[in-house]
Amino acid sequence: MRLVFAGTPEVAVPALEALVASRHDLVAVVTRPDAPAGRGKRLSRSPVGVWADRRGLAVLTPARPREPAFLERLRGLAPDCVPVVAYGALVPPAALEIPRHGWINLHFSLLPAWRGAAPVQHALLRGDELTGASVFRLEEGLDTGPVFGAVTEPVRPTDTAGDLLARLAGSGAELLVRVLDAIEDGAAGAVPQPADGVSLAPKITVEDARVRWDEPAVAVDRRIRACTPAPGAWTWFRDERLKLDPVAVAGDQPALPPGALRVERDRVLAGTATAPVLLGRVRPAGKRAMAAADWARGARPGPDERLR
Repeated sequence: MRLVFAGTPEVAVPALEALVASRHDLVAVVTRPDAPAGRGKRLSRSPVGVWADRRGLAVLTPARPREPAFLERLRGLAPDCVPVVAYGALVPPAALEIPRHGWINLHFSLLPAWRGAAPVQHALLRGDELTGASVFRLEEGLDTGPVFGAVTEPVRPTDTAGDLLARLAGSGAELLVRVLDAIEDGAAGAVPQPADGVSLAPKITVEDARVRWDEPAVAVDRRIRACTPAPGAWTWFRDERLKLDPVAVAGDQPALPPGALRVERDRVLAGTATAPVLLGRVRPAGKRAMAAADWARGARPGPDERLR
């Protein structure tokens, strides 16, 4: 089939690699417009756009997919299908109708669970033991279309969102190609999503990534892992943000008040509503990441100072 791919972040690149290695013909990509990034706020190409530029593929960057100029360009490319991975914009009916086989979306959850922008993060926040990836036909609703197939993936106890998403990007890319093959062969069947089991996964904000020390240790651990690497878990210390890498629950240690610190020779413990957690690497404002014990030797937190 003749394909135009829609996607934006790095997690979409494994699907692109799988598509160019498949029997299908990838002729262009659609991605979000260049956006300011880094301290200098220079305009930066999306990872999908960079990938396509290196291979000489046409790159379409509409501000909104409903723009008449974009719709005309897409019609001119005459795709049979538009596979989608984390594109990041709602696709209007006028665009959905252009390819004869529609827009086929790879989503990183077992639908109808975790519809929305951050399914992996919410699966970790909730403490799911099993997740996966689904391929479905895109329609106007939020991740509501009929499903062609899915793969499952166990959630490991120390998984961060980055770890889990990397595995799902690989297995999901293989699933996407299998579905596209079946569509071309006339052997694909999409099943409507069940009405039960629907949950929503809105974008994780910076405020969502702030650690709540009055939560149980297991919830603190999940929040930090769910927000790693982005947007990055953090807490207040002396009215400055302290960024946190994943922690370990220290269930064999005496309890500490929420946010209280116990500094030992080579480790730092922080209190929660239950057991304390062992801090990993931390990053003070304007400084490099470092082991929590090294940070504590420099910061010298007092007995009444708290993370909050």
